[in-house]
Amino acid sequence: MDSATILLVLALVVGLYVAWNIGANDVSNAMGTSVGSGAISLRQAILIAAIMEFCGAFFFGSHVSDTVQRGIVNPDIFADTPMLLVYGMISALIAAGVWLQLATYFGLPVSTTHTIVGAIVGFGAVVGGTDAVYWDKVGHIILSWVISPLSGGILGFTVFTILRRKVFYSSDPVGAARKLVPALAFVIVTIFVMVMTIKGSKNIKGDFSLWQASFVSLAAALTATSIITVLVRRIHAATLPRWRKSFIDDKTLAALDKARKHLRRAEVSSHGDLSFKVALALEEVESISHDAKHAADVSAGSSEFRAVEKMFVYLQIITACFMAFAHGANDVANAIGPLSASVAVLQTGIVSVKSTVPPWILAIGGGGIIIGLATWGWRVIETIGRKITALTPSRGFSADFSAATTVVVASSLGLPISTTHTLVGALLGVGLARGIGAINLSTIRDIVSTWLLTLPAGAAIAVGVFYALRAIFG
Repeated sequence: MDSATILLVLALVVGLYVAWNIGANDVSNAMGTSVGSGAISLRQAILIAAIMEFCGAFFFGSHVSDTVQRGIVNPDIFADTPMLLVYGMISALIAAGVWLQLATYFGLPVSTTHTIVGAIVGFGAVVGGTDAVYWDKVGHIILSWVISPLSGGILGFTVFTILRRKVFYSSDPVGAARKLVPALAFVIVTIFVMVMTIKGSKNIKGDFSLWQASFVSLAAALTATSIITVLVRRIHAATLPRWRKSFIDDKTLAALDKARKHLRRAEVSSHGDLSFKVALALEEVESISHDAKHAADVSAGSSEFRAVEKMFVYLQIITACFMAFAHGANDVANAIGPLSASVAVLQTGIVSVKSTVPPWILAIGGGGIIIGLATWGWRVIETIGRKITALTPSRGFSADFSAATTVVVASSLGLPISTTHTLVGALLGVGLARGIGAINLSTIRDIVSTWLLTLPAGAAIAVGVFYALRAIFG
């Protein structure tokens, strides 16, 4: 067996290994909120992800990949020595697989794309020097560490705050949810089906026109909305007891806080018997304020709130499906780009600017992520679903919807974004809407530390493997 065949087999094995780790880490991000909130079980999450991720990767995945990962390094440095690109891309795959596996072992969500970028920067600098690296691209990646979680966090905070005021703080939470949930389903399905139709059609049988995409998305949205409307009506009809609780709104709480402040000032400025009476009044107002805040704190324990959360289960499942599908269509194809580049060079002996990703490579990516999610995905799901902030279906939906919307908008505007970082930021935003005490800061510290290490760790591992492969096969 010649060296080219050995390298081809090695590239395929390593590609499957990376896909397995993508499933264990990246895919778990998309499904973690749904499992953590109790919307679906781990077994159901695996089944949904298996279908949606594989379909996204195989049917709508990017069939054309830049051989040097979208301009991270200058392709001219490999023109005379194409085998160096093979060594480098296999090194990038190994580096990504090792770092993802290490992060998954500790249950920490990281970015596959960032790991591979770091790996390519590492071996690219070794082959062509630091001048061969497009540092502006690397700068965009570093910028995404700020843009991604910040954007997701702001939107997550906003969405969940609106839900609390419009639904949970209303005099009729179940009735409010009954009206809002189908409307949200219509908007979500319309937007995401249109995006997938327009972008995905480029990879199958040609472009869809705008009106064709609009027709498909509206048809899908009307179908989904009709089904969800029937389901939420059944939940509404079955909600017992029929009485409604009155909830304290934000204006009342603000007024009580002002009363407390004024009474404190009066207590300081008054004397004698008056001071004593003011102190008693202050104590009474503080007690009332405490009880009001306790009453205003939304609890899922009552039958009404259980019904509301049950309605949001449907929305969260929809957003989780779209996130999994979008991940399969975009991130998986990008992650197996190094494998495609290696196979192209080994088959043709030259370095091309673009290389077609064969369907069987997409199938490897789709199959590998399913196995990874099923075997090791629970580790990251545990972190995303339970260790950042306590989740319910409404909170999980807010995070998923905010993350997905941020990624779609940022991608359309050409802004650097990371799905993993955006989702973690959205979870932070949802947690902050309930107060800083609702967030596990030690978990956030560990996650951010891992993010900062991703690029240099990918580069260091790739450089070591690159030298080893060059020594063995060179």
